[in-house]
Amino acid sequence: MKVSSIDDSEFSCNGIGSIPTTTDTHFTVMKTSLFFAGDGFTVYDCKGKLVFRVDSYGPDARYRDELVLMDPHGHCLFTVRRKRPSLHQRWEGYLRERINGQKPVFGVRRSSIIGPSSLTVDMYGNPGKEYQIEGSFGQRLCTVLNVKKEAVAKIRRKVDASTNVVLGKDVFSLSLKPGFDGAFAMALVLILDQISGDEGIGGEPDRTLV
Repeated sequence: MKVSSIDDSEFSCNGIGSIPTTTDTHFTVMKTSLFFAGDGFTVYDCKGKLVFRVDSYGPDARYRDELVLMDPHGHCLFTVRRKRPSLHQRWEGYLRERINGQKPVFGVRRSSIIGPSSLTVDMYGNPGKEYQIEGSFGQRLCTVLNVKKEAVAKIRRKVDASTNVVLGKDVFSLSLKPGFDGAFAMALVLILDQISGDEGIGGEPDRTLV
């Protein structure tokens, strides 16, 4: 199954650039340790095949400000970068490997600068097209909504099918509705993880986005 067909022209014109499918797509996302080499994420499809990965994800500020989502072969699909200066955790996403002068294709910002709120995803190549992210990524319970308030992606705790036991937060499910691009969804996950981590510094509880 082809989960992503990231293409510059398709993404800028249609917002998500994936080949429509007739059924939901389900990924298992595994977050690796923040204390060892090779930190990041590995993402598997329902058959256990590796589809996305993020490496060199550690405590160094360089990695927190710019992260690269790759396919299984190490080819860059998206680069996400924290926008500075910014008082309210603004991030931007670039197709493939970011180069100087390249324009971002989407941005993530708080829906409100006062108090807890949802996050808004602006699609720069599609005026009027945006998504809302509601819930708590720290609790692995959030939803991506389109402009019609329809759920197009969900993040949930992973349940072991054989034991019916809820797994730890480092293993979770990412479910997509037909037509929503998997690479784009994972780029949003990287940003959510950074925002959630920053808000938890100093032992503070994770803040719900809504």
